[in-house]
Amino acid sequence: MNKFWALFFAGFLTACSGGSGSDSSISGDQKADPVVVDYPIVFVRRPLPLDEEGMLATDDVLAPQEFRPGASLILKDRASGDAPETVLTEGLFEGDIDIQHLNVSPDGEKLIFSLREPEIPGADEDEQPTWDIWEYALESGDLRRIIATDISAEAGQDLYPAYLPDGRIIFSSTRQRRGRAQLLDDNKPQYSGLEEDLDNEAFTLHVMDEDGSNIKQVTFNQSHDLAPAVMPDGRILFSRWDNMGRSDSVSLYTTTPDGRNIQPYYGYHSQATGSDNSAALHARPWMLENGQTLVILRARESNRFGGDLVIVDGENFTEAYSEPNQSGTLVGQNTVSVFEVLTNSELSPHGHFASAYPLRDGSGRLLVSWSDCRIIDQSTMLPQPCTDENLAQPDPVPADPLYGLWIYDYSDGTQRPVVVAEEGIMISEAVALEPSFTTGFIADPIAGADLEQTLVDENAGILDIRSVYDIDGTDIVEGGIAAIADPVLATAEDRPARFLRIVKAVPIPDENVREFNPSAFGVNRSQLMREIVGYTPIQPDGSVRVRIPANIPFAISVVDRDGRRIFGPHQNWLQLRPGEIRSCTGCHERGSEVPHGRADKEPQSAWPGASTSDLAFPNTEPALKAQMGETMAQLLSRIAGEASLSGDLGFIDVWTDPLVRPKDPSWDIFYRDLTTAIPAAPGCETTWQDRCKAIIHYPTHIQPIWELPRPVFDANDMLIADHTCTGCHTNRDANSMTQVPAGQLELTAGQSDVNPDWMTAYAELLLEDGQQELVDGALRDLTRQATDDDGNPLFQLDGNGDPLLDINGDPIPLLEPVPQGASMRAGAAVASRFFEKFEAGGSHAGYLTAEELKLISEWLDIGAQYYNNPFEAPVN
Repeated sequence: MNKFWALFFAGFLTACSGGSGSDSSISGDQKADPVVVDYPIVFVRRPLPLDEEGMLATDDVLAPQEFRPGASLILKDRASGDAPETVLTEGLFEGDIDIQHLNVSPDGEKLIFSLREPEIPGADEDEQPTWDIWEYALESGDLRRIIATDISAEAGQDLYPAYLPDGRIIFSSTRQRRGRAQLLDDNKPQYSGLEEDLDNEAFTLHVMDEDGSNIKQVTFNQSHDLAPAVMPDGRILFSRWDNMGRSDSVSLYTTTPDGRNIQPYYGYHSQATGSDNSAALHARPWMLENGQTLVILRARESNRFGGDLVIVDGENFTEAYSEPNQSGTLVGQNTVSVFEVLTNSELSPHGHFASAYPLRDGSGRLLVSWSDCRIIDQSTMLPQPCTDENLAQPDPVPADPLYGLWIYDYSDGTQRPVVVAEEGIMISEAVALEPSFTTGFIADPIAGADLEQTLVDENAGILDIRSVYDIDGTDIVEGGIAAIADPVLATAEDRPARFLRIVKAVPIPDENVREFNPSAFGVNRSQLMREIVGYTPIQPDGSVRVRIPANIPFAISVVDRDGRRIFGPHQNWLQLRPGEIRSCTGCHERGSEVPHGRADKEPQSAWPGASTSDLAFPNTEPALKAQMGETMAQLLSRIAGEASLSGDLGFIDVWTDPLVRPKDPSWDIFYRDLTTAIPAAPGCETTWQDRCKAIIHYPTHIQPIWELPRPVFDANDMLIADHTCTGCHTNRDANSMTQVPAGQLELTAGQSDVNPDWMTAYAELLLEDGQQELVDGALRDLTRQATDDDGNPLFQLDGNGDPLLDINGDPIPLLEPVPQGASMRAGAAVASRFFEKFEAGGSHAGYLTAEELKLISEWLDIGAQYYNNPFEAPVN
């Protein structure tokens, strides 16, 4: 028997012998604990979750809405084994309920939690009860649902409640209250969008008054925002699932209670800090008074229902390890389990912790739900402890977990039982009804005082970027940002970054709202559907300051003069609240672990801005006088007002001093100059407003470009050429005879043989295909002899591995199709060779207009979707 098990059974026997538990310890005598004696505890007791086959169910941290009936909410007047139990939910409903996410008011007088009522037999899933937030008042014993009316309570799944210092409640919910209202503005039905894996509705943070009124959505992530907790300074710590483009990262973020100044906090690049570098996430964070964070480090999916006790030092570190790629020293987090806990699929010697609540008495002790490690004795089929001897048996089979409730003191290496575990039952979580440490209070800002009234009235915010040429604190410009901003040293055409594109997520409805064909996502499902909110010029120094609609999830792209993204895709959803001004230093290289977006940890800006006050930037218009530290965009904002977005690309040289050189020529690319369908609502082609968005569908906006007649006439109006795309890029010539399409590229609208829901041209442009040749008036695949990795020719072999021979006795070559690479790349217009032919000197120069090329470019950049509105896509 190892040391831990000897100590464990000592504690277990004390608890079973009728001792009070208040002075029992697994490692010797311990003084009576005033906190244990004086403060009540509340816990959830439930059957072990089982699946339909009677096996342990898989618990998914990112599916918190799962209903596992049979839970009871139980009060003990102190954390002692012999303290009586009161079932608070007894008789509350007829049938089995579920309870989770216990939390306590700052004064310790109230308990708040999530409860789901019993299942309705025979009802459809969308007619079943929702998760609601309930409150228990210790003094009066009253138990109430926070949102009193059924209609309002049933508007979403409400989980993870927490009290704010002013008595309001912040919680995670699928009600997406503001997002649903915006759908009405877009002439869509109200619904809650699915998270980006399209499995469940997305949870975002909401705030409400203590009586359940005045519900406001405060975050707008497209996957989950979960488990809010109040930090010592009044900010909110929460767990965010970033899953744009299937990035699939769960990490800790911070925000103010009203959703402003959202910043990454800890762990975005620390996704595999589990045992043997296995994937693990930081579940259910609890703030400690010293600013550190207690979490359960566990696998996302597990049928053991728990993980390791870990304390995160997010105040001093943004990642777990001192070096990138999880190398170097583990500095950002540390296990506080007394013995080893494994978070991978192996048997864990010290079992697992399902939950942990930090007691607020300054002792550092925890109230934990803990199960020891057990295996099945194959001779008796009974559970046995994971002793060294038992673990040495071949292929040990884990027994069901046995979660009881314990006081755990990791500093002393002791633990004492509070509720003894029972077979088939688990204590899933617990809290102590005790006062918490005092936290700061961040009041919601007031329009007209703290916020610019006009921005609030217009439901807009400001994004301010010092320079897109600042990548992780490094000036990437040869010669420096100051040089590229100087009109004498650089013209507009010398500057690669010309515009900032704002892209908005499209909420994807559940199939009960709209069951559309998945082919609508096109070849790149990971980008789902997108709308373009607009563009704004990037100033010569790389700075941007622009007004953006508030309360939407948006991403940014830096694009060139043709509207093609030149930096890697932005993989995190941003948001602005009404009146918010969000400043950032620059851009971030994907994969870089340099802190970005967290103001107290990110590198200092690489662009200091104006070097003095009341002088123009070098060689710029003398009237444009900067203040020290200002960027060019900030200067324009101060003088001319905040810039607004546009659907068009256009350039006017407002900077060059004409006394030092001529101004760069102006130009525009307008949607209104398209001769095919414009991808925006009527009126937006002339006046771009906040309601305007570019919504691009391949059949409506891209395919007509290939079919548009493009006759070419000489000075005498004589037809001399026809540049209609489908005139050459088709498998039929002018006489309807079969031909190989020009460039092995067919641009017709017929049904694709790859996907019957796509047009032929769509698949030909975006997917690799086989080349064809014309043989006896028919098209057939072009083949060649296959080769191995060293270039040696390959031949057909028989079952024995010997070459097959033809009638002449020669080996028969192994043939393979000759591939035709795709000319377009979904998600990256700049990497698409399609555009090479349309450049100056190219074989197709002048065939397509600048407006058409810009439309194709932006469509490719946002993902080359077949449709970008689920309500325009064909039903399944």
